[in-house]
Amino acid sequence: MSRETLGTAVLVAALLAVGAAAWALELRPPLHVDASKLAQLPHRVGDWDSVDIPLEQSVESMLRADFNVQRAYSHPLGDLVWLYVGYYGTERGGLPEHTPAECYRAHGWEILERRTLEVDPGLRVNEYLVQLGPEQHLVQFWYRSFRRTGLLGGFDQTFDRLRGRLLQGRADGSLVRISTPLGDGDLIPARSRLLRFAAEIDQQLGAYWPDEVAGGGGRAVAWQGPQWGIGLSAGQGAVPAQARPEGPGGPP
Repeated sequence: MSRETLGTAVLVAALLAVGAAAWALELRPPLHVDASKLAQLPHRVGDWDSVDIPLEQSVESMLRADFNVQRAYSHPLGDLVWLYVGYYGTERGGLPEHTPAECYRAHGWEILERRTLEVDPGLRVNEYLVQLGPEQHLVQFWYRSFRRTGLLGGFDQTFDRLRGRLLQGRADGSLVRISTPLGDGDLIPARSRLLRFAAEIDQQLGAYWPDEVAGGGGRAVAWQGPQWGIGLSAGQGAVPAQARPEGPGGPP
């Protein structure tokens, strides 16, 4: 057999294999999200206590996630960390349509610095230093799937989704973003604060990851948590209105 003929045969075999895999995926019943476990994500992480901050309806509609978690975590020493988790089931593609970089720029924030950090073995995060006027925030974010965590986006996320869909039949995932405001000379302490928080919250998310069910009823409705975050008074964990984020694409 000539080299050209062999190459053609290999190409045809590869195309047939891809076609067979695609057909097998099409024959599988749709997966429906059961987010009840994520809805029970504890409000306490170490020494941090949190309140739910519901997303505005317009932001929720834009994000098109199956489930959103947005919280403000406060520490007894006075530190503040924002958490946003956007979960996307297999039927929604397992990843958000908008990246943090796109969202920050769209809301007027300038990304001053970017880097990649390793939190723990298996957990890496993207880090942004962002600024709007005189205000600066340190932001760390990463992507999770039901198989892995510490995905940075791009090729590793695409490969993980493809492998999960072919081997386990599901390719759900989430964006996890945490941020904290910066004061003068606060960069190193803020980074250390976020890295410790990232390690703890990521373990919690792994334990409370949503399930996906083949066939059966409709898609689970995104539960936003108690709607009392805005009405809290001082001393009850209230967060000043001007300090609240405007969703995962707005002020961090």
